[in-house]
Amino acid sequence: MCRNIRVLNNFEPPATEDEIEAAALQYVRKVAGMTRPAAVNQEAFDEAVRAVTEATRVLLDSLVTRTPPRDRETEAARARARAEQRYGPRE
Repeated sequence: MCRNIRVLNNFEPPATEDEIEAAALQYVRKVAGMTRPAAVNQEAFDEAVRAVTEATRVLLDSLVTRTPPRDRETEAARARARAEQRYGPRE
């Protein structure tokens, strides 16, 4: 359920609004225990996603790091290598 919650800090280029919102949506889904809220809960669900998105954006804008930014392609290649080692090669 939380596959879109990824490290978003210290990347070049910085995290996009879509990435931040996807992470917020997955977080709210996990906390709420549902992927699709009932109509009666939709407004509260959407407001929670907006609030978490904004809090995440503020956090990312406020963090200070001393390490050089990570490269997205390098990190993706490492993740693929870990997955292949864990699950075997894709066929």
